[in-house]
Amino acid sequence: MTTAYTVKEALGHDDRDACFAVRREVFVEEQGVPQAIEYDTYDETAVHVLAARADGLPLGTGRLLHGADAVGKTGDASVGSLGRLAVSKAARGLGVGAALVRAIEDAARGRGLSAVDLHAQTHALGFYERLGYEAYGPEFPDADMPHRAMRKAL
Repeated sequence: MTTAYTVKEALGHDDRDACFAVRREVFVEEQGVPQAIEYDTYDETAVHVLAARADGLPLGTGRLLHGADAVGKTGDASVGSLGRLAVSKAARGLGVGAALVRAIEDAARGRGLSAVDLHAQTHALGFYERLGYEAYGPEFPDADMPHRAMRKAL
């Protein structure tokens, strides 16, 4: 099955609401992440990306923290932090996740960042490795799920 979709930076309230809807579906409903920790103050200043079908149905999202917001996660203002990458169950296997990661990397390059860090759920390590990310450091829990830190130079 192929589904035509576009990926863009989320602009305006409608796009942001669509991003949050995908995150709610994947993280809160499917994975059981408490809604209270899914949304945070970083959502106000992050770059959000949105994948949507031609009819507007949101398929996936992710965000990039940069500048001062990223320093708390990466320890380095020149390194962005990719997070909240989510693809709706119906859109998995269509390349949406990889397209979202590329859009986030493009946004990072456009802001002069040298690398992108992320905290991957351990079951997703292979996905990120195929996109050029390398794991480092020990496994750690986040929202009661095992994660590893990963980084890719841009």
